[in-house]
Amino acid sequence: MAQTDEFGEELADFVRRVAELKAARSLSGGDLPTVLDAAIFELDHVADQLWPWYERLSSGGVPRTAPSDRQEQHLLKAVFQRFPLPVALVDREAVVRRMNFAATSFTGVRAGYATGRPLTGLLARADRVAFRSQAAAVARGEGDRGLTVHLQQRPSAPVHATLCAVRPSGEPHTSVLVVLQPGDLRAPGAHGAGESPTAQVPDLAETTRHAELMDVLDEMTTALLAAPRGDLEVVLRRAAQVLHGRFADWVIADTGTARLSRTTVLAPSEQEAKALAAQDPTACPLVMETARTASPALQLRPPNPSAFGHDPQGAPVLVQANVTSLLCVPLKADGAVQGVLTLFRCGARLAFSMAEAKAMDTMSRHMALAAAGTP
Repeated sequence: MAQTDEFGEELADFVRRVAELKAARSLSGGDLPTVLDAAIFELDHVADQLWPWYERLSSGGVPRTAPSDRQEQHLLKAVFQRFPLPVALVDREAVVRRMNFAATSFTGVRAGYATGRPLTGLLARADRVAFRSQAAAVARGEGDRGLTVHLQQRPSAPVHATLCAVRPSGEPHTSVLVVLQPGDLRAPGAHGAGESPTAQVPDLAETTRHAELMDVLDEMTTALLAAPRGDLEVVLRRAAQVLHGRFADWVIADTGTARLSRTTVLAPSEQEAKALAAQDPTACPLVMETARTASPALQLRPPNPSAFGHDPQGAPVLVQANVTSLLCVPLKADGAVQGVLTLFRCGARLAFSMAEAKAMDTMSRHMALAAAGTP
């Protein structure tokens, strides 16, 4: 039964990757060869892996697993954390399970924040489908892989990613170990003492984005300090004005505890804002899920077009607004969700990064404190 369940998960995973490949058809012509390579890998997977696997299940073959020593696990974990190269452990969906210290420095994202989120969120858009496809192939046991990707924070600098399969003891599925190296293949240890590869050659674009993010945080702090304490709608309206335009193309605020209601919509045009202001938040699965779980959501090229409901004409909001990335964060006060704030970026605008998502998570907590009147 366990093998049958694993096969079902693998088949469902394959179907999701095919859907991603279909969505990737909108990429520019220069990126299509990479997508085509990923599609070929998936077709090979069906012919070489899924069908033989199905035949083995039909004949009743079941593999066995072996236990490992606990002390050795602790040793390997220590080696992983102290390894001088940036290393991440991901699952077949490329979701981060663990990052070592070098990886957090190299990517600029804390391990605690990256855990549970797709590693592809750190990559340039054109590299994501290929990376996920290769990670899935490695997890299936098709051998180690290597490919060149680009970090979203430094898109001009190539990064060589090496992927190999590992099977943690006591776990039913194979994981993927990802080693990241700068495009010149020099390890961080090859630099002078106390230096890092990013410190030697400052990236102007990354520095600019960081400065802009600090400006937004500063302006948000000023706005929240000046807002009346205990008035959630006013706090959210002022926060939305700070975020609209410079940080997001759309800002939508929904408030309430027992039932959410839409209180603020700032959009590229007044007509678009008016249309979405009339929408019932309960018709937005993404908003309701965020309110239910009290967990922020970061989506790049949202996989579900209907995740934010439909406009008055019945078209998916995310499609009509040409949303390429979104953030949905809960506003928690005294342990309860008091509202949900959703941000859209559209068209060719650079997608939300993990660093921006973390900053937004911090700002949402400050909004909730200001609305609750907490000093």
